[in-house]
Amino acid sequence: QVQLVESGGGLVQAGGSLRLSCAASGRTSRTYAMGWFRQAPGEEREFVARITWGGGQTYYADSVKGRFTVSRDIARRTVFLQMNRLTPEDTAVYYCALDVAGTARYDYWGQGTQVTVSS
Repeated sequence: QVQLVESGGGLVQAGGSLRLSCAASGRTSRTYAMGWFRQAPGEEREFVARITWGGGQTYYADSVKGRFTVSRDIARRTVFLQMNRLTPEDTAVYYCALDVAGTARYDYWGQGTQVTVSS
């Protein structure tokens, strides 16, 4: 089993920055990629960013491209999401997820961390 624990959420003013972390523990040896998703109240969960564990290739939703940066620390088994120039539309619960086989069908999910951006 794999456990994912997010941290770093909070309240920030529009234009500000936050850095989310997601620490993985357990049987993480088979990790192809990790991703970040978010879900705003009344909305469906949406993809935010993804990073492959071995090569470090990154992918972003158009809505965050140029503002968010996903990175990973392999030794610490941690993935980060640096969020800059935040807007109220970024307010959501942010989840990290782990993709074991590279199918983009994420196998494990964290419990989420709240990000609130005030105008």
